[in-house]
Amino acid sequence: MATAEPQLRWELEDAPRPQGSLFGDLVERQVGRGEYRGMEFSLVRARSIINKVDVPWLAFAHSINVYRGCSHACVYCFARPTHEYLGLDIGADFDARIVIKINAAEVLRAELSPRRWAGEAIAMGTNTDPYQRCEGKFRLTRQVVELLTEFANPFSILTKSTLAIRDLPLIVEAAKRAEVRVDFSVGTLDEDVWRLTEPGTPHPRRRLRAVEQFLEAGVPCGVLMAPVLPGLSDAPEQLAQVADACQAIGVRPAGPVPLHLRPGVKEHVLAWVDEHRPDLAEQYRSSYRTAYLPAPQRKKLAARFREALGDDAPPKTPVRSLYGKGAQPTAPVPAKVAPTRQLDFGV
Repeated sequence: MATAEPQLRWELEDAPRPQGSLFGDLVERQVGRGEYRGMEFSLVRARSIINKVDVPWLAFAHSINVYRGCSHACVYCFARPTHEYLGLDIGADFDARIVIKINAAEVLRAELSPRRWAGEAIAMGTNTDPYQRCEGKFRLTRQVVELLTEFANPFSILTKSTLAIRDLPLIVEAAKRAEVRVDFSVGTLDEDVWRLTEPGTPHPRRRLRAVEQFLEAGVPCGVLMAPVLPGLSDAPEQLAQVADACQAIGVRPAGPVPLHLRPGVKEHVLAWVDEHRPDLAEQYRSSYRTAYLPAPQRKKLAARFREALGDDAPPKTPVRSLYGKGAQPTAPVPAKVAPTRQLDFGV
């Protein structure tokens, strides 16, 4: 008996109006082979690609997400509920069943038309990682960056992936034409915690080396320390490890940003904690009665990290943040790199 295809809704932030099922726009489904074995790709034709972001405390108003789902498989990923909205589960499906907006470049070229677009900054990496593994196969982020470079449109990229190095020469050229910034997320350098919570990501020290390479090429680049996981990556020695490694390459990390757990992700993470770290189950349920860590714990984490950095006074709170509440802007790039004016980080 044939198995019926699941009816996946395709709306989210990409389509402001109701749009029916995903499979109305499905071009092709591909089963991953070789390095993509165990994955499935649903190629769809998106109706729009630049998303409006109406969050006052963020320093960008538009984003682009060419993929849905993420093979980084970060247990805490806040984007997991978007898969449930599509009719898929937020666990294994999110990690392995990736939706590919195969016509992203075609739609973006039309949307960047001067008659329609004012050249505002665009953020990438605000939902799932633009340089996750399937980018090596589909190259959609590369195509988007090529177009933004052609149109001299400012943009920022947040990633955990060293695949971004592939596009370094292109991003260098983009930075000559517009304001561009790349940041790498590094929540911990503890190898056990990294393997347990971010199993599909490159080693965090490889990410720090990538930051160096971008800085050496003259591209504004930094580190976002996020998320910091209570009981897993918030010990003073773990924070000091990240602080020391960042200082060694001449950057001050933004953050630390403590883990936040919105509905959907909260239930997923609590179930994961029950299975993998039952000793922390009571702590997590007590700490996350709401989406955010209680204020006293957030302040304690921030104080620990300032101490690790050697700071005597709390940093000023930015009016707007590129990354979210709690993220402080990175310091200027090292002296060996000519300073470049950055996108508005709320400094």
